[in-house]
Amino acid sequence: MSAESPQFSLVAGEASGDLLAGLLLEGMQQRWPQMHASGIGGARMAERGFKAWWPSDKLSVFGYMDALRHYREILGIRNQLKTKLLASPPDVFIGVDAPDFNLDLEADLRQSGIKTVHFVCPSIWAWRPKRVEKLKKSCDHVLCVFPFEPEILAKHGIPATFVGHPLASVIPMQPDKAKARQLLGLDPADKVVAVLPGSRLAEIKHLAPRYFKAVASVFVAYPAMKFIVPSVPQHITLLQQIAKECGVENQLQIISCQSHTALEACDVTLITSGTATLEAALYKRPMVIGYALNWMSYEIMKRKKLQPWVGLPNILSGKFVVPELIQDDCTPEALAAATLSWFDAPEKVADLERQFTTLHTQLLRNTSELAADAIAQVLNQTAKTAKAG
Repeated sequence: MSAESPQFSLVAGEASGDLLAGLLLEGMQQRWPQMHASGIGGARMAERGFKAWWPSDKLSVFGYMDALRHYREILGIRNQLKTKLLASPPDVFIGVDAPDFNLDLEADLRQSGIKTVHFVCPSIWAWRPKRVEKLKKSCDHVLCVFPFEPEILAKHGIPATFVGHPLASVIPMQPDKAKARQLLGLDPADKVVAVLPGSRLAEIKHLAPRYFKAVASVFVAYPAMKFIVPSVPQHITLLQQIAKECGVENQLQIISCQSHTALEACDVTLITSGTATLEAALYKRPMVIGYALNWMSYEIMKRKKLQPWVGLPNILSGKFVVPELIQDDCTPEALAAATLSWFDAPEKVADLERQFTTLHTQLLRNTSELAADAIAQVLNQTAKTAKAG
């Protein structure tokens, strides 16, 4: 290992992991300008010079049944990656989220003497608490995005650092709705709903029809309402097809990427549970959270849930600050009614904005620098081990 040009391997799954890893790489590059990083990643990571051996969307699955369908392919990728890394060990391996893929890989690499860091603590406080034992076995250090997590991990002897949430640094404390609307060709006086049916293909197929039928109902009540649907380019054709089947192809403005611009521009968002709900909260936007799985995946997940909330804004607030319509409750009629209710409750919206501002402040840290500091400590351990050997 060279202190000036360390070798890192990263694995990030899905669009949210690619976003987080891209922000992480930014801080790492500032600390180690000559570093090298490779593994599994997406476009945001590639912008930082990351060499992707496989694209991050290869790890994108939706629920247990979807995971079973892709199990052999994903297992094959993990085995190939493990062989590659054991043959040419990085100085540190960093798993970014994707715990079902990364934790087993990290355990194998760590057993072989490779230092491992996991970025984003699995939600052991929300569901699957037994995963903490796997985390202890797999990781030399955990980078936590929520302030209460290091204390939980410390009780189990797992070194961890609260680094803040990277999105809290990227998203402005005071959103500029007017500028965002100008970028999207919207009028300042428009009533705008951002519709985000998920980033994974299976999510879109499962949820977009419900959301778009809800749009049809909202449009009947408010014919002047504008609907923005941000999407990655490869899913636009599918969304256009679903919109046509639901009879709302003329009501939806489907745009390539620009999810942050859509959230900044909207009054309310109809949104799928996941990282996007935290992004919406940081933009201080009222939301309706939807989620639905095939029945078997839902029954398995339901038994492992520890809290009454699913959406991150509610989990972090410790109460239902925004509505969640999950599984059988996630109907077009209920989604439409919950979306419309925000337009009739300005005082509730103002109170929500204050709560989300407090949340934003709690999560705001110099994430890239703090994460790089923690990774440097792990690198120093690697160097000491090598010297001792």
